[in-house]
Amino acid sequence: MAEVSNGLIYEVLKKVQEQVTRVQTGVHGIREELSAIRGHMNAVQRDIHVTYDWFDGLDRRMDRIEQRLELTDARS
Repeated sequence: MAEVSNGLIYEVLKKVQEQVTRVQTGVHGIREELSAIRGHMNAVQRDIHVTYDWFDGLDRRMDRIEQRLELTDARS
């Protein structure tokens, strides 16, 4: 069996520590990107909600106009 010295173990542990540091940095970057994506998704969801509200208002106005002009079909 090959002899393992403390120096060799120390060098291997230094490399492992560098790799772990790189992984942590990458994970931090990914978290920032996910946070940005979450913010964009929330903004899109708000825009869709506002659009639905706007169309609902138009629909109600259209119903009132049709009733005033007596354009509605007889509904059963």
